[in-house]
Amino acid sequence: MKERDKFLLMVAIFLAAFYIPLHNPRVQSAILEAFFMLQDYAQKHVLTCLVPAFFIAGAIAVFVSQASVLKYFGAGANKILSYGVASVSGTVLAVCSCTVLPLFAGIYTRGAGIGPATAFLYSGPAINVLAIILTARVLGFDLGVARAVGAVVFSIIIGLLMHLIFIKEEKAREEAALTLPPPPEDRRSLWQYGVYFLTMVLILIFAAWGKPAQPVGFFSAVYQVHWYLTVFFLVVLAVILKLWFTKDELAGWVESTWGFAKQIFPLLLGGVLVAGFLMGRPGADTGIIPAKYISALVGGNSLGANFLASIVGSLMYFATLTEVPILQGLLGSGMGKGPALALLLAGPALSLPNMIVIRQIMGTKKAAVYISLVVIMSTIAGMIYGAIWG
Repeated sequence: MKERDKFLLMVAIFLAAFYIPLHNPRVQSAILEAFFMLQDYAQKHVLTCLVPAFFIAGAIAVFVSQASVLKYFGAGANKILSYGVASVSGTVLAVCSCTVLPLFAGIYTRGAGIGPATAFLYSGPAINVLAIILTARVLGFDLGVARAVGAVVFSIIIGLLMHLIFIKEEKAREEAALTLPPPPEDRRSLWQYGVYFLTMVLILIFAAWGKPAQPVGFFSAVYQVHWYLTVFFLVVLAVILKLWFTKDELAGWVESTWGFAKQIFPLLLGGVLVAGFLMGRPGADTGIIPAKYISALVGGNSLGANFLASIVGSLMYFATLTEVPILQGLLGSGMGKGPALALLLAGPALSLPNMIVIRQIMGTKKAAVYISLVVIMSTIAGMIYGAIWG
């Protein structure tokens, strides 16, 4: 951090401490809510979602060669393959906007093109099969279909636009990739790496498996045994590490994982605190911004209502599946169907903690363009949907 930035941060903290009206009940509630949300995030997401994601990102950085990443996700990779895989990744990874960040950082820092990387960044939390099914059952079949189609199309369009906007940098990355030496010979085969990564992904999926709204069906049955499945795959992973990897390789994996954790984790915690202070926990009207104002402003299908829904959704932190009951309450309070879709398309894929971290990974300019594309496209999609189904 530059000395000027340190000074400005100190001034901002001083002014906040000096002027914040701590005697105001709403302010007291918002401060307490920030720490409640931080505790909620720590209890429900750090161990089951974020830690497995850090280890997967560390494994990508250590065991996946840069040449392999460039082959499938690089600037010069086959566009149909790279965007096709990236756009449906969320059907496999049922992760939130924060859990996807270590995985995104892993492939982007290994040389993935900005297009496929941002398509993956959006689709990871947005195209959650369970969330889409729940949306269709609770909020209506048409809204569930619109969310599914919109999320897949968005991920591809956003990725392609990011590629075109930053085409000069992409060409430079592609030219640099041509000079890379071929990857060294590896004593492990491709199928061994496939089993290794699949095991870690399954640990992430089952450890983070959310409780369905209805205690029936496949998802409920998996939820009943998800911890047994998680432990089983942890044992499988332990056997794999023992048989296929050396101590030095494992030490390198842990070191890489720690590198991602210390880069991303503090920013996430700070972002969760700020999001909790501004908006409060989902469903709780305890943030500094009263929920009644938000509900009153997102009725109908105006440009302002859809844009506000996109902005609010992009700032709030939604744990996996929590957006559905929140939208159910907002729709019951008079929220329009268009703004509801806008929030569904912007909310799960973005959050204030998410924005802080992607700026650190991609830089301010690319992060600003990516966030703007998500908000603008969510607004447009909401208006179109509201005009047809509202």
